[in-house]
Amino acid sequence: MKKKFKKQSIRFRLSCSVSALLLGVFMLCWGANELFLPTYYQYSKCQSLKQSYTEVYEQLNQSESKEADSDKDEASQTVDSAVELALEKWSADNNISIYVVDWLRIYYQGHWIYQGVFLYPSAEDQRMNEREQQLVLNQMGENYGDLKDVGKQVDATTLYEEKSGLYSIVKVHDDRLDSEYLELVGSIKIADETHTVYMRTNYESIQESVKLSSQFLVYAALLAILIGIIVMFVISDSFTKPIRKLSKIAHEMSELNFETKYTEQRKDELGDLGHSINVLSEKLETTISELKSANNELKSDIESKIQIDEMRKEFLSNVTHELKTPIALIQGYAEGLQDNINEDPEDREFYCEVIIDEANKMNNMVKKLLNLNQIEFGKNQIEFERFDIVAVIQSVLNSNQLIFAQKEVTVIFEQQEPVYVWADEYMTQEVVTNYVSNALNHVDGEKIIEIKMTRLEDVVRIAVRNTGEPIPEDDLEKVWIKFYKVDKARTREYGGSGIGLSIVKAIMNSMHRECGVYNTNDGVEFWFELDTKES
Repeated sequence: MKKKFKKQSIRFRLSCSVSALLLGVFMLCWGANELFLPTYYQYSKCQSLKQSYTEVYEQLNQSESKEADSDKDEASQTVDSAVELALEKWSADNNISIYVVDWLRIYYQGHWIYQGVFLYPSAEDQRMNEREQQLVLNQMGENYGDLKDVGKQVDATTLYEEKSGLYSIVKVHDDRLDSEYLELVGSIKIADETHTVYMRTNYESIQESVKLSSQFLVYAALLAILIGIIVMFVISDSFTKPIRKLSKIAHEMSELNFETKYTEQRKDELGDLGHSINVLSEKLETTISELKSANNELKSDIESKIQIDEMRKEFLSNVTHELKTPIALIQGYAEGLQDNINEDPEDREFYCEVIIDEANKMNNMVKKLLNLNQIEFGKNQIEFERFDIVAVIQSVLNSNQLIFAQKEVTVIFEQQEPVYVWADEYMTQEVVTNYVSNALNHVDGEKIIEIKMTRLEDVVRIAVRNTGEPIPEDDLEKVWIKFYKVDKARTREYGGSGIGLSIVKAIMNSMHRECGVYNTNDGVEFWFELDTKES
């Protein structure tokens, strides 16, 4: 089964990277929370105590100013109520207990308690703990000359001490409650009066807050990591989808398949990359196509060169073979004449006739080769004219009447009415002559040579049929090759040179017309076509 994630896939690495990043951020936050939050929280509470001290000072200063401006008790009570409300609100907002003691009254839990009423234990005093009661006693003792050192009453650690000695902040442990607190102990001098200020905030709440914060951070981090992984998977899948598609296209290109294209319309770097891959695909396809075409042409050229070389070798072999026999005959008979082997005049005449006949054959073959070469290389100018093909055929037949009679060949040509065609008359006569000569060389059996004409729309087909042995099917297309003979032994029985049909093929190609050959029931039929329409 194929896995959802590949080990080296971008989606896998991206998801792992983001998960590791989230986990790292969580560990960093958790470590900072454990190491620095208590210190920072303690510092923050100390700052809050300092601000509370300043607030008490300002409230008492305002209270003193207003009392100085008023001599009435009612006005004084109004001022005390305003101070009480302000300090109570500040105490509640900052979670700080505030105590202010002077020689006549004590501010405690939002109320001023006058000295004349303050005889503890009293109803109000029940809300004070031993630490608070000791502070009150010390202030009373200070006012009456019995001052005790507050710092000796508890196990305290000084956290901050004001430069001018107005107040100090300590962390204390209350043995009775087994709790820790931050306390500010100091004095405030307003006019000629000195007030003792005592403030307290619970230090246990700091540790509890850190603990709760750490627990919440763990749960929040786990949830954030889970959500982050899911979101990152969705985002990475969306992000890597075009990359995977581009990778697939590149793989197809490596397999030389250029059909697949990048179709998404994006306006970013991936869109540019997709467009570049499409352009590269098209250029590669064009280049490879051109290379294949060039390779095919090169192969064709090589094959043509090999074929031409083979034809050259075959041509030299054929020419050598065709010339070897007549040259040998001429040489033999000439040497016989030179040596007076036979003094009989008739024999000498025979020798001379053989030499002349073989020389004529060689001359005729050379002329045909030159004629074929001129036709194949376009050196013969083709002159199209309108003429009667029937008259041309009849002329060729008339010139071969003696040969027909000698070989006892029956010639059938029933066409009598003129048939006008457009072609080169001389070349056409050469084609008919070669077809008739070929038929004479191979006629056998009933020894019939038939020439017939068939009209086909704008052309006329002239066919020359001779009875005799059919041409093997494998050799039908080879008869047009120079010096090619079905007779592999190349006997001189037929008297042909193997060039005539090659000349026919070259002439018909030069006139851009068709020619061919096929076997019949009793022989072989060669044909060619000529235009009858004026064009």
